[in-house]
Amino acid sequence: MPHMPASQALSAFRVIDLTQVRAGPTAARQLADWGADVIQVQMPEHMRGDDTLGGQEGSDYQYTHRNKRSITLNLKEPDGVTVLKKLVEKADVLLENFRPDVKSRLGIDYESLSKINPRLVYASISGFGQTGPYATRPGFDQIAQGMGGLMSVTGAQGDGPMRVGIPIADLCGGIFAAYGVTVALLERERSGRGQWVHTSLLEAMLYMMDFQTSRWTLDGDVPTQAGNFHPTSIPTGVYKTKDGFINIAVFGGKIWERFCEALGSPDWITDDRSKSKSNRSVHRDWLNAEIEKKLAAQGSDYWIEKLNAAGVACGRINNMQEAFAEPQVQHLGMLKKVTSKWFGEQTLMGQPITLERTPHTLARAAPRRGEHTEEILSEIGFSPEDLSRMKTAGVY
Repeated sequence: MPHMPASQALSAFRVIDLTQVRAGPTAARQLADWGADVIQVQMPEHMRGDDTLGGQEGSDYQYTHRNKRSITLNLKEPDGVTVLKKLVEKADVLLENFRPDVKSRLGIDYESLSKINPRLVYASISGFGQTGPYATRPGFDQIAQGMGGLMSVTGAQGDGPMRVGIPIADLCGGIFAAYGVTVALLERERSGRGQWVHTSLLEAMLYMMDFQTSRWTLDGDVPTQAGNFHPTSIPTGVYKTKDGFINIAVFGGKIWERFCEALGSPDWITDDRSKSKSNRSVHRDWLNAEIEKKLAAQGSDYWIEKLNAAGVACGRINNMQEAFAEPQVQHLGMLKKVTSKWFGEQTLMGQPITLERTPHTLARAAPRRGEHTEEILSEIGFSPEDLSRMKTAGVY
């Protein structure tokens, strides 16, 4: 079955995806969800390693690899590299996450492939960068979370470093790579030339530290753990009510005043301990204790309604089941349906962005390894005889 674009937005582009595990496949998914013809290149079954997310039947794999086609190629065989270069001739983008030395040894580095297709946007994702003292180190999400500073500011003060509950370095590295690819494709419209785009888990993690980074670079302040409370905006954090916990975020003087009125404590507005942002920071423990005394009088639903009505940001702390039961989440329609010929109807998360004229959908469930090999190789000119010969030789 030929390419079935999930959107018209990127349907003119073909992407060769050589990546494994999560960051690279995430980048490919972003492009596939917006309509690019993403061809996932995997190792043949007989030589594969642990290159999938929980196995091809797992929910993780099904989510990450939707809207793609799959071929197998043995890039350790010269004929396998020849097939890849044939694919590159008509491709717009190539994604890879090999160690820097591997792609050069195989002859599929940017310099080599750009000679075949000067318009190629070649995107590399690594653990630490393409050059430098750590370039050849193996890189994984939690390693980047630690080295990039995130674990030092996550968790309760004094409890030691804490990882985030999602592979945030992988995910951000993949999303930034997809963003870099789209920027390069836009630039290509002007110059007519592709280029090498590269990012790393470490760079993604450092960038995502955001205001914590500027606290260090501009103020010389080394941020520490603040637990469930915002490190600089007080009161903002998790608070206990009569029957559970809620998040409250109070930003700015006017909102602070509305918050005090809503809790029936207008005296906090003029109290020396809480009338200014800096004073609230010094006396945060006292203030948080006073807030929880007030909140203990009513349940979470009461306070969520009252505070939002007063223009103070406030919300539940949901598990995944509760999150998808929220009326607003249901209204946003982020869950999409797709039918897999292997597993039947599936429900998967869609994109968090809406393009009104060229929306995205789930056009194709995650493929089995090599499901489209012969289809795609036929599209680029290989004959049935060629395919038979290559299959016998273990090329795919």
